[in-house]
Amino acid sequence: MPTAPYTSDTPIDRGCVTELRFGSGRALDLSQPVVMGVLNVTPDSFSDGGLYLCAEDAHRRTLEIIEEGAKIVDIGGESSRPGAEQISESEELRRVIPVVERLRSSSDIIISVDTTKSSVARAALNSGADMINDISAGLMDDDMLPLVAKRSAGYVLMHMQGTPPDMQRRPEYADVVTEVYDFLAMRIQVCRRSGISRERLVIDPGIGFGKSLEHNLALLNKFERFVGLDCPMMIGASRKSFVGKLSGTSDRLGGSLASALEAVRRGANIVRAHDVAQTVQAVRVQRAIRLSN
Repeated sequence: MPTAPYTSDTPIDRGCVTELRFGSGRALDLSQPVVMGVLNVTPDSFSDGGLYLCAEDAHRRTLEIIEEGAKIVDIGGESSRPGAEQISESEELRRVIPVVERLRSSSDIIISVDTTKSSVARAALNSGADMINDISAGLMDDDMLPLVAKRSAGYVLMHMQGTPPDMQRRPEYADVVTEVYDFLAMRIQVCRRSGISRERLVIDPGIGFGKSLEHNLALLNKFERFVGLDCPMMIGASRKSFVGKLSGTSDRLGGSLASALEAVRRGANIVRAHDVAQTVQAVRVQRAIRLSN
């Protein structure tokens, strides 16, 4: 991690991993930041819940996400919004797997599935998914890490204090940046001992998952600290409630873009976003400006 205070001129070492390779045979180039487009096939997600319950609507949106420039489509069948209750395995499978199957039959895009259940992850990988996005970092299902290792899948491990039903009741940290860093470092080691190569790991500090407004701002302000973990980094601040709190409006696009660009400036490799076209444009323009020197 940088030993001197970060400034706008501080060079960011984005780590030695510039490509994620998956057991599926596909690969993801991370030599420049990429966008992960969100598709929630849920009735209750905080942002787009209920919009893509129909299989045809879900597939149409996946094609739009690709057309808008995303390099990854992240499909989720269970809401992780604050207060959300866990759904059954069978219901999550019913929502997710047909979408994965249809997308894989029509595209070679990198497919991520947002789940904490190894059974859903297994079915998704069998259906053509490349990576698993796990908000619990493997803590909610003991079979998740062995499965990911066996299948050589990509794996996003995220920090969360508590669980979705209770995580926002009263989040507390002595030092949020250090505690999140230490947690991710520990889970990376657990993943490595489980047989998951570092080249398939992505870390996410979990903006909005058991964090107050002040915690989220501190993590974004010190995002470059996580470069020290030597894994590609993902930022997931899209449409989060802290943006609304800061702006005082229901339109969270501008604040989402500002958060994403600040994280990219400080070393983020993957931006998870609902507003794909706008995020892709913002990241491209920022990169062009940076390279113009």
